[in-house]
Amino acid sequence: MARSPLPRVRKLALSLPEAHEVEAWGEPTFRVKNKIFAMYATASTHHGGGRPAIWCKAKPINQKLMIEAAPDRFFSPAYVGPSGWVGVWLDRNVDWEELLGLLRDGYRMTAPKKLLEKVRDD
Repeated sequence: MARSPLPRVRKLALSLPEAHEVEAWGEPTFRVKNKIFAMYATASTHHGGGRPAIWCKAKPINQKLMIEAAPDRFFSPAYVGPSGWVGVWLDRNVDWEELLGLLRDGYRMTAPKKLLEKVRDD
């Protein structure tokens, strides 16, 4: 049985300033100042549809470009996809640095300005 990607996702998401995890709808969500910037989708629930994934807050244009460029890696998630969020499949060939960048982008769209200066782009 494959290892869950959740511990690695959790480590990346919680590395952002004042990020915290809250379970909602039976899944881990990652938040800053209690506002969601990413949601984990377990493979065994209807959120994951048989594959583990992370849903990241994104601008609609970024979602569109990513899905068009790599539909095998990115998708429009249920419920939040129409708002621009992008889903990232976590069951094969995950680019963890790219995922951290997506988490940072979602965080930046959500966090208050005083926290943004603490986000590093290394």
